[in-house]
Amino acid sequence: MTTAPEDFPTRATVLDTADPLRDYPSRFLGSEDPEIVAYLDGNSLGRPTRATADRLAAFVTEAWGGRLIRGWDEQWFDLPVRIGERIGASILGAAAGQTMIGDSTTVLLYKIARGALGLRPGRTEIVLDRDNFPTDRYLLEAIARELDLTLRWIEPEFTGGVTAQDVADAVSERTALVVLSHVAYRSGYLLDAPAICAATHDAGALLLLDLCHSAGAVEIELDSWGVDFAVGCTYKYLNGGPGAPAFAYVRTEHLADFTQPIWGWMGRESPFEMAQGYVPAQGIRRVISGTPAIIGMLPIEDTLDLIDEVGMAAVRTKSVALTEFALELVRSWLVPLGVSVSSPTDPDRRGGHVTIDHPQFKEITARLWQRGVIPDFRPPQGIRIGLSPLSTTYAEVLAGVAAIRDELTAR
Repeated sequence: MTTAPEDFPTRATVLDTADPLRDYPSRFLGSEDPEIVAYLDGNSLGRPTRATADRLAAFVTEAWGGRLIRGWDEQWFDLPVRIGERIGASILGAAAGQTMIGDSTTVLLYKIARGALGLRPGRTEIVLDRDNFPTDRYLLEAIARELDLTLRWIEPEFTGGVTAQDVADAVSERTALVVLSHVAYRSGYLLDAPAICAATHDAGALLLLDLCHSAGAVEIELDSWGVDFAVGCTYKYLNGGPGAPAFAYVRTEHLADFTQPIWGWMGRESPFEMAQGYVPAQGIRRVISGTPAIIGMLPIEDTLDLIDEVGMAAVRTKSVALTEFALELVRSWLVPLGVSVSSPTDPDRRGGHVTIDHPQFKEITARLWQRGVIPDFRPPQGIRIGLSPLSTTYAEVLAGVAAIRDELTAR
């Protein structure tokens, strides 16, 4: 049944009241800030949890201030692997021993891609797509230049993404590595990961997924899908804060022969021996390089606590419902004003955000921010409506899309 435009406020109230996750937005800071009318950018930087404020304060006064250097022996040394294990279990569908956290997304992408290429000597091509996030593209251009490899580009549809057939057509006996984003950063297109993994493996190549826009928003099963490697950030749906360290996944069967190129003391076997020569640590610790950013890891645990309470199935259900409501509003209010939808309409092929396009959206985004409605702009003319399931309400979606309508009609 189609909702009449005048009934949308009532609909938003009903949806929020019936929402099984209705109590969770209040567990984030900023949820009661009257100056923030609608925060629609949780897929770029998530809100902090209230628990994080207490955790960070306690860490400064107790763990850091109280234990000082002794904290390394008592807890911090194992934190990159311990939190990695939680990320793997809670959101990646990954068994123990395959996930760690540390470094930025860019650095981990470099380390994992270089290590993966080392497992396919003699192969000369990397497959990626033109719509991948700029860092992924730039980084692989640099690696290709560094190792004298060839990049084979896939050209996805503007409103869609890479399909399994696209991959099957691009890979060959020359392909060493396929690098794709699980959810496209602009369109929100959600890959058919198992089918793409199968197409990659049929050519004898390896698959590296960028999970930045899917971790914490969609259900992921890396182990059962057969994915070889993955990297993702934690400051979006995992609410780790600006610049929070990223995570990396290396499938168990690859670990023994996996060698990453940035050798640091924390990734060495028995690092406190300070011995001559580098010997990689056993297991996933070999992905670590230097001293990890302990404080930056702490907020992630609070979001993992929330996800463990409700389960990723419930998070995904809320995500789909939010994006469906957003699209219903867009079709009713914005499409008649010349707005086009640049995200998949099929929820099975859509991640946690919706992108809409209009020639005036760059200037309109700036005005929206001034009135407390905060989406983000993505060139050439897109507003990206990011809906973080644990912290976003249907009322926020309503207020945000209504504000975009008002700006367009005012012009």
